[in-house]
Amino acid sequence: MEGRNQTSVTEFILLGLTRDPKLQIPLFVLFLLLHIFTLLGNIGIIVATRLDVRLQTPMYFFLFHLSVLDICYSSAITPITLQTFLVEKKTISFLGCALQLYFYAAFATVECFLLSVMAFDRYVAICNPLLYPVIMSRRLCIQMLGAAYVCGFCNSLIHTVCIFHLSFCGPNVLDHYFCDIPPLLVLACSDTFVTELTAFICVGFNCTTSSLAILISYTYIISNILRIRSAEGRRKAFNTCASHFTAVLIFFGTLFFMYLQPASSNSMMQEKIVSVFYAVLIPILNPLIYTLRNKEVKAALIKAQKRFTSFRKFTR
Repeated sequence: MEGRNQTSVTEFILLGLTRDPKLQIPLFVLFLLLHIFTLLGNIGIIVATRLDVRLQTPMYFFLFHLSVLDICYSSAITPITLQTFLVEKKTISFLGCALQLYFYAAFATVECFLLSVMAFDRYVAICNPLLYPVIMSRRLCIQMLGAAYVCGFCNSLIHTVCIFHLSFCGPNVLDHYFCDIPPLLVLACSDTFVTELTAFICVGFNCTTSSLAILISYTYIISNILRIRSAEGRRKAFNTCASHFTAVLIFFGTLFFMYLQPASSNSMMQEKIVSVFYAVLIPILNPLIYTLRNKEVKAALIKAQKRFTSFRKFTR
């Protein structure tokens, strides 16, 4: 704890997404709208999967928790980001920065593992449809979900302890719009080699194991789909996993680009732009992907909307 005892920084100054005063209000409105749509879209999926009996399956059980994660994930970052667009002194306390990093990293890692769990669910549904209800029991679903949460929060704890164990004794100006690992490492006064190595190993292990599990699952899925003789059967089988596969490509693509490349190859502005994509846009893309490509979810949302409209008329 020697490095931590030398820390004199009590707060960080966030430079935000841009320093151009003309862009502050337009960006505030844009980010606010994106956050509102994120909340509405994911809450819509949560309500639909709880109310519609046709959606009481393992696939929608995991989709429910993916929407919960997206709400938490977005809420860990966006409110403070909105504040940076409106106030002159864009500060966040040392403890607040640590908490933001912890929860953001935890929810992101849980989502990483949850997407691999959902790939296994699609593998069982397509490759072993007759045994699907037996294999994907509620007990197994809860166990896999619990394992994803435990791994995610433990991984985040490692990151947070490693980062805030460093000494922050000099500049406290964070060239970012939230507390992320790369800009925090730049401000550290002590040697960051071990912390950077730990972050690289943890992120690499999480992304590699999750993406490998997804790759193996989809190798079997695609092989099974190609053996289906009818074009209609292949189309239906593909549609059951197309939404998940799209979400996987977007999520893992941005994570690999952000964290698993040499730091010198990326400017801070590039990192900000990429982080906007995975921190702000992905939580709103997931409900869009799953509703636009999923007839059952769309039907459930329409049904929920009709129930809400009928309830409003009745209360009047």
